[in-house]
Amino acid sequence: MKWHTYRYRHVRGFSIALRYSYTGLSSPFIQSDSLASCCIYPTIRLYNPSKSPPISPITHSINPCISSSKISNFLTYHCFLRYLLIAGNMKVTVTTRSGRELINGGLVLDSSATVADLQEAIHQRIKKYYPSRQRLTLPLQPGSKEKAVVLQSKKSLKEYTNGNSDTLTVVFKDLGPQVSYRTLFFFEYLGPLILYPVFYYFPVYQIFGYKGERVIHPVQTYALYYWCFHYFKRIMETFFVHRFSHATSPLSNVFRNCAYYWTFGCYIAYYVNHPHYTPVSDLQMKIGFGFGSVMQVANLYCHIILRNLRNPSGNGGYQIPKGFLFNIVTCANYTTEIYQWLGFNIATQTVAGYIFLVVAASIMTNWALAKHRRLRRLFDGKEGRPKYPRRWVILPPFL
Repeated sequence: MKWHTYRYRHVRGFSIALRYSYTGLSSPFIQSDSLASCCIYPTIRLYNPSKSPPISPITHSINPCISSSKISNFLTYHCFLRYLLIAGNMKVTVTTRSGRELINGGLVLDSSATVADLQEAIHQRIKKYYPSRQRLTLPLQPGSKEKAVVLQSKKSLKEYTNGNSDTLTVVFKDLGPQVSYRTLFFFEYLGPLILYPVFYYFPVYQIFGYKGERVIHPVQTYALYYWCFHYFKRIMETFFVHRFSHATSPLSNVFRNCAYYWTFGCYIAYYVNHPHYTPVSDLQMKIGFGFGSVMQVANLYCHIILRNLRNPSGNGGYQIPKGFLFNIVTCANYTTEIYQWLGFNIATQTVAGYIFLVVAASIMTNWALAKHRRLRRLFDGKEGRPKYPRRWVILPPFL
């Protein structure tokens, strides 16, 4: 009895090694008309190539005895063993957007595999393409203007096969290096939290040529407390409140967002803490900080409401926000965010602060309009779906 090992493709993070024995032949390449029969006894073993030793405790053996009057060459063995391995599986062809095949020969996965299993299999073959870096879509017909269907990680591959459960072609896009949203938010909020107090506590204005004695007004001290509380709250919300619908963000967003927050942080801090700063009246300061503080607390409560709409994995799908300000405004979290900065600027009254308010309000208004349109489209009152109620978008009573 002779033993040969046939190794096939990676499947869901494992490789398949099929070791088979044959009797009656001295070699699978030797033709023999004198032998009445031969038998093949295959043993399939799953092993992880990253482990040492590679063979895992999981071993599946099958022992069909194949008899024939003639087995002429190795091709007979090869075809039989290949059939054993692909039976009940699905072949997935992965191409780039240019049409080039990313993985030669494709991947063979279990018929019950999910999109996440496919992403992990791609990662096993090409290490730099970890799952969160991959975007998989269904191919479009040439010249089609339709939007490509993005494969959802928790769905089964069978859901995208259009009735053909044996083969599937997907288009791969590299999203580039990724970071978690918590990492992104932490660094973009950490900058303003650290940089603003530098202008308050340290003699940085001497660098800009101011040599006189600096008098600190009460409004500047309250502005420091207000500012630091806001960004400390944002960091705490990032780690303990927010649930993210997407696990990661492109690394490039870290540099873009940090540039935005850190630059405006320094810009506002420079003028609010400037030795030539002229404070507003006590009444205006109290109105501004009082209104802004109420909006900060309201903003936290809005974030808690949004958190409860999502399941712990962050993949709960869209729901109609309800409760508190969400009963009258679609994006109450953006509303309170804008109004809390309005309160800050009423109390401090700087051009830099109002520029930041206008820019931030413009960005959040675009986000709010997109979300409002999406919710109205999803909840249209048809086919048993609830109808989205009439609400302000972001800035009552204006929008």
